[in-house]
Amino acid sequence: MKFLISFFILLTTSVNAQNLKAQAIGFNAIQADAFGGYDAFGYQYTIKNQVFLKQKDQKGIEYKNLALGKIKKVDIQNPLKMLLFYEDFNTIVTLDNQLNETQKINFSDQNTPIVVAATAMASQNRFWIYNSLTQQIALFDYLKYNYIPITQSLQGNIKYYEADFNYFYWIDDKNNGYQCNIFGNIVSLGKMPDFDKIQFLSSKSVLFLKAEALYFQDFTNEEKIPLENSHKSIKSFCYKDQILSIFTTEGITNYKIILP
Repeated sequence: MKFLISFFILLTTSVNAQNLKAQAIGFNAIQADAFGGYDAFGYQYTIKNQVFLKQKDQKGIEYKNLALGKIKKVDIQNPLKMLLFYEDFNTIVTLDNQLNETQKINFSDQNTPIVVAATAMASQNRFWIYNSLTQQIALFDYLKYNYIPITQSLQGNIKYYEADFNYFYWIDDKNNGYQCNIFGNIVSLGKMPDFDKIQFLSSKSVLFLKAEALYFQDFTNEEKIPLENSHKSIKSFCYKDQILSIFTTEGITNYKIILP
């Protein structure tokens, strides 16, 4: 595999063309079904045959609970308390930094009818929950088992979502983007680009993949910047702390890159 790959930014909206340089800083040859990202300590997280793996320096540990089926979502925002979502069993599992199971919550057992269609870690000992029965975004306190809806029923279906501790982002089936804070205040982010994969960088910009081409889009000035690359069969990507990680059938390539 060619290791050094350059990215070139083409600005058609600017009089003076700009270049955004990216430097390849590492490649990990792995076979995995999904890539969950890196944590602040440099550990890499992947899923292979529904086994959750944490690896660094060719050493790793794993967590598996095959009885719960497919791992639908992984949240590693807090590497001391990570979240695995098993949608088929309406269940969230939390893990510590050694991938020991610390909590398992089956939402079908709750007094309030809850069918979790989207979830992530939120602030103050809570999960973000999108309840498909009521089409509401809620917060669930996993210490007190307290479920509090914070929005009215949403219009349309959620096509894609992601979240951090304070904000829940989603794109509906009409490609409209939204942001909701922990107080239930919803802000429209406007029309999203057509995408195969996407990541919110903020409420004002996204990085997205379409037809094996990567783009950066800034909604403030309506600037769309293509990143020319030689990768094929991109499974996913993630951008964090100026590192762009591209996951393909061959492995994970990391680049140092500063986006506008």
